[in-house]
Amino acid sequence: MRLLVTGAAGMLGHDVMRAGERSGHELVLVDLPEIDITDPPAVDALLDRLRAQPGSLDAIVNCAAWTDVDGAESKRELAHAVNADGAGNLARGAARIDVPLLHISTDYVFDGVAPLDAGGRARAYVESDPTGPRSVYGSTKLDGERQVLAASPRHLVVRTAWLYGVDGPNFVETMLRLAGERDAVQVVTDQIGSPTWSGHLAPAILGLLERELSGLVHLTGAGEVSWNGFAREIFRQADVECLVEAASSEQMARPAPRPAWSALASERDDVLPMPDWRDGLAGYLAARAGMMRA
Repeated sequence: MRLLVTGAAGMLGHDVMRAGERSGHELVLVDLPEIDITDPPAVDALLDRLRAQPGSLDAIVNCAAWTDVDGAESKRELAHAVNADGAGNLARGAARIDVPLLHISTDYVFDGVAPLDAGGRARAYVESDPTGPRSVYGSTKLDGERQVLAASPRHLVVRTAWLYGVDGPNFVETMLRLAGERDAVQVVTDQIGSPTWSGHLAPAILGLLERELSGLVHLTGAGEVSWNGFAREIFRQADVECLVEAASSEQMARPAPRPAWSALASERDDVLPMPDWRDGLAGYLAARAGMMRA
């Protein structure tokens, strides 16, 4: 396939590039300042230019996003321009040239109140569960989802969560850095989700495109854990001595509220589950070690 990847300079964009190259796809990689997805004429000009080149454009992967969750609280218009209208510009442009778009979304579209199974136990959110974002970031991402899915029945929205990878700042890297600076870290116990390594997510989303799926999909590392439990597993796998102390979200308050529960799973029978989140962490640590040696 010939794929356009927007937001290619970001963490997930880098892993999409690696996964695409391994799979033999032809990749067109763009990011700022080459393309500003908030500028509809610029989006259309890029798509028309690519369509005029030899070889068809088979799909678009949109990794471009405003990811400053706390900053969005005070910069609502900027976050909305990228996460909502920018996604919509790409989706409408892709629909105009009859090309499917895969857009990346987030667990922040949910309110963080765990849905319950028939036995009254907390279960992961699935695609059909009602949304209810509590932050500006979550609201802009939900608006982006709606614009993408309204633009074409061929488009696909992939919700993921707690994403980390070797090409960007992330929780795992922060924990390992702090462990080198202090004997203990405080990490919240009352936020639970599904950590996702971008090295696993990237080939998974390419697989969705290869199989021509559309609609809404949840795709994260399998299982769930608290941030506190995640930190303890990071230190265990990295063989690092550092005490992980319990803290609450109230103690570690941030400008934007975080979902207390954001475990995701797919109810679709055409979606292959991702590896367990612990396996993703092991893969990340191995990739990180390889890059540090290089």
